Amino acid sequence: MEQPVTHVAEPRRRAAVAFIFVTVLLDMLAFGIVIPVLPHLIEQLAGGGIANAAWWVGIFSTVFAIVQFAFSPVQGALSDRFGRRPVILISNLGLAVDFIVLAVAPTLWLLFVARIVLGMTAASFTTANAYIADITPKEKRAAAFGMLGGAFGLGFIIGPGLGGLLGDISLRLPFWAAAGLAACNFLYGLFVLPESLPKERRTPRFELHSAHPLGALKLLRRYPLVLGLAVVMFLVYLAHYVLQTTFVLYADYRYGWGPRAVGFVLMLVGACDGSVQAFLTGRLTPRYGERRVLVAGMLCGIGAFLLMGLANTGWMFLLGIPLMALWGLSGPPIQAIMTHQVDPTEQGRLQGAIASLGSFAGIFGPYLFAQIFAFSISPTSPLHLPGLAFVVSAVLLLIGTVIAARITRRTADLATHKGEEPEPCAAAVPGDLSPIAVTRPVDPTPINPTEPSS
Repeated sequence: MEQPVTHVAEPRRRAAVAFIFVTVLLDMLAFGIVIPVLPHLIEQLAGGGIANAAWWVGIFSTVFAIVQFAFSPVQGALSDRFGRRPVILISNLGLAVDFIVLAVAPTLWLLFVARIVLGMTAASFTTANAYIADITPKEKRAAAFGMLGGAFGLGFIIGPGLGGLLGDISLRLPFWAAAGLAACNFLYGLFVLPESLPKERRTPRFELHSAHPLGALKLLRRYPLVLGLAVVMFLVYLAHYVLQTTFVLYADYRYGWGPRAVGFVLMLVGACDGSVQAFLTGRLTPRYGERRVLVAGMLCGIGAFLLMGLANTGWMFLLGIPLMALWGLSGPPIQAIMTHQVDPTEQGRLQGAIASLGSFAGIFGPYLFAQIFAFSISPTSPLHLPGLAFVVSAVLLLIGTVIAARITRRTADLATHKGEEPEPCAAAVPGDLSPIAVTRPVDPTPINPTEPSS
């Protein structure tokens, strides 16, 4: 259905998109800086070696996901009621305070509490997607979401490399740098970022019954096309948690990569992902259609995880990084398609529901993959395959690809049967991950971001 968007003159719209780009970039810099060092800090405070650290990283990520699952719909509903700008500002201020707590936490339990607060405040990514949907015509949304994916990539080019270098000096130093970036982002938004949702298009009141996770997920049921790929989204998000949970420890165990090496690898990840999102998404999607780009991106993700999981040497692992970047192609078109189906007054709740799906996957994913990794490297394990968790992720993506291909074919066939010309964005229905896309709640433990890809 045709969706009106906020009437914004083109120069002003471009300026607003640039503001959001910088907001996401600064946030990703803050998160990226701590990625190479957080698992090692957990290992230092927990004791017991890499296997015990993997267990605790899984617990931390699971709790983060539970908190995100509970609070993402609240954040989306608040942005629909009060506007996007205040939610983004409060989120960035909360991140700054939380990173300071992480920087000084002397015990594991205080680090744990800080992670809970982080899950409550990490909202600006979800709200940024709703912001883009507010100001961008539907035919330009895939490219706009791809631009935000580019901000993710650019943040990962600079952030993890800088974090690795700072982490070699002190494990705590990257957290102070992240706090400074989050504070700068708050000030930037306070003085520069305009509001995207006018008062006449906001919901008349904040409804708590629709702001809890189950209420938010009911929104998906009201739109059959959106619901169709919700299962695919869940599988994609679940598969991606192998990166967030095990990559740093896996790279240390199998290839002997410390914080600096991991930082440089993540810089490569960011460069590849940012290039794909910024230069390929906007070109390939209009030319080949959402369905083909979606399926091709998923197949690249399968290949990437298989290569990473079976690679015996570090250089073989690196070959999987370009494939993983191409996986991110599936995120922006799916994100655009979902926004087309939903009423403009519900864009924030849609983003909250999407984030809840990712967080729901995060309740199970971190613990699952941490346990698989710990099992695969245990001296008593009957199957010594350190990359087993990555192979499991490839299987999950394969299942998701089959489901997505069938659903999108059925949708296209239905439009053809009715004698209609399928709209480019109606061929494939819903679904951040790009590992990655901007839809996903971001956790400072992960390797990468593509809503889904958002």
